[in-house]
Amino acid sequence: MKKDASARDETVSGEAAPTAKLTLPTLTAMVVGSMVGAGVFSLPRRFAQETGVAGALIAWAVAGFGMLMLAFVFQTLAVRRPDLDAGVYAYAKAGFGEYLGFFSAFGYWASACVGNVTYWVLIMSTVGALAPALGDGDTALAIVLSSAGLWGFFLLVRRGVKEATAINRIVTVAKLVPILVFVLLALFLFEPSVFADNFAGADYAGSLFDQVRGTMLATVFVFLGVEGASVYSRHAKRREDVGRATVLGFLSVFAIFASVTIVSYGVLPMGEIAQLRQPSMAGVLEAAVGTWGQVFVSVGLIVSVLGAYLAWTLMAAEVLFVAAKDRDMPRFLGRSSGDDVPVPALLLTTALSQVVLVVTAFSGDAFNFALDLTSALSLIPFLLAAGFAVKIALRPRQEEVRGRTTRRDLVVAVLATLYTAFLLYAAGLKFVLVSFIVYAPATLLFAQTRREQNRRLFSPGEAVICAVSVAGAVLGVVALAAGWIEL
Repeated sequence: MKKDASARDETVSGEAAPTAKLTLPTLTAMVVGSMVGAGVFSLPRRFAQETGVAGALIAWAVAGFGMLMLAFVFQTLAVRRPDLDAGVYAYAKAGFGEYLGFFSAFGYWASACVGNVTYWVLIMSTVGALAPALGDGDTALAIVLSSAGLWGFFLLVRRGVKEATAINRIVTVAKLVPILVFVLLALFLFEPSVFADNFAGADYAGSLFDQVRGTMLATVFVFLGVEGASVYSRHAKRREDVGRATVLGFLSVFAIFASVTIVSYGVLPMGEIAQLRQPSMAGVLEAAVGTWGQVFVSVGLIVSVLGAYLAWTLMAAEVLFVAAKDRDMPRFLGRSSGDDVPVPALLLTTALSQVVLVVTAFSGDAFNFALDLTSALSLIPFLLAAGFAVKIALRPRQEEVRGRTTRRDLVVAVLATLYTAFLLYAAGLKFVLVSFIVYAPATLLFAQTRREQNRRLFSPGEAVICAVSVAGAVLGVVALAAGWIEL
C-alpha cells in the first residue's frame, strides 16, 4: 500500500512516523551483528603483538567477566527504567544531569563513527593483498573507495529501518560461518609444541600485567555492541526482550572471540602472527591450509564487516535522533522521514566517519589507531551507565524505578564500574587526550541546544566539566604538535 506524499515528508515530530517493532531474535541478531565485525578478524595479530597464551587467557577472563557485568547492567536498567530509550545516553542523563548525558550521547555516537572507519580500512587492507595500490587501507585510492562505500550505505539506510534490519539479520547468520570454520580447522591442525612455545609470551611482551593491559582496548572494541539492543529499545516489540537480547548476544560471541585468539597460538609462533597483515585471521588460516584459507576468510570478513557497519550506522544515528527528541541535541537532528529514518542524524554520522577516514591517512597504523580511539571514546558512556546502575541500586525507592532491586544488582553495578574505570587506565594518556580533542568541540552543539530553548548556557557544575574538557583538548593538541604523542 502506497503512502501519500505528506507521509514521506520529513517532520520534527515522530508521532506520524511508523515504528518498527523488533522481536527478540532480531534484537539478538543486532547485538551479535554489532559485535561480530572487524575486530574478530584482527584478534590473532593484535594479541600476538602484546601477549602469549597465558596473558591471552587472563585477558579474556578479565574482559569476559567485566563485559558480562556490563551486559547485566544493561539488562537490569532495561527492566528497572523502561521509560528510558537509547540506552547509554539516556542512562547517563538520568543519573548525572544533562551535560554529562550530552557528552555520553556524543561520545557514544563519535565512537560508533570512528568504529565505522575501521571497517572500511580493514576491507581495503583485505583487498590490498591482491591490489597493492590499496596498501593497508590508508592510501589515497583506498580512502576514495572507502568514501564511496560510506555514502552508498547512507543511501541504503535512508530507505528505511525495516529494510536495513532485515538485511542485518541475514548477514549476521552468513558471517558466522567462516569464523566457525576457522576455529574448527585451527583445532584440527593444532600443534601442541607451537602452542607450548607461545604460552609464556615473547621477550618484547613485557610483564604479564603489561601484556594483559595491552590487550584491553582490543577486547573493548570487539565487545562494542553489547549494548546494541538497549540503544534500539524504542523499536522493541516487548521491553523485556531488550535485556534478554543483550545477554544472549554477549554469551553467543564471547566463546567465538576467545576461541579465535587461543587456537591461533597453536598454528604459528606468536612472533610470526604479530607480523601478519590485517586481517590476521586470514594469514593464520593460509599458513594452516594454504591460499584458499586466506580467500575464504577474506570473503567472510567483507560480509561480516558490511553487516556490522550497517548495524552501527543505525545505532549511531538513533542516539543523535533520540537525544534531539529529548531536547538534548539541536532540533534539526530530531527530524525523521516517513520511513522512521533519522535522516539529518544519519547524514551527520556519515560526515564524521568521512572526516575520520581522511585523518587515518596521517596515522602510522590506520587500523589500530581507529580501533583504539573507538574503544577510548566509548569508555565514558559505559562508565556513566554503570554508575547510574549503582545509584539505582543504592536508592531503589525512586518512583521511576520498576521492580525490586537486590544486593546482586549493587554488586554487579559496582563491578561493572570498577572494570570500566580500569579500562580508562589501560587506554593510557594518549587516547584519553585524543578523546578530549573529539569531545570538547561537541560543546558547540550543546550551546546551540540551550540557545534554541532560551536557557542558561551552563550551570556552575557544567562550567567546570566544560573547562576540564577544553583543557584536556588543548593539552592533547599541544602533545600532538610537540610530538609527545603520535597518531
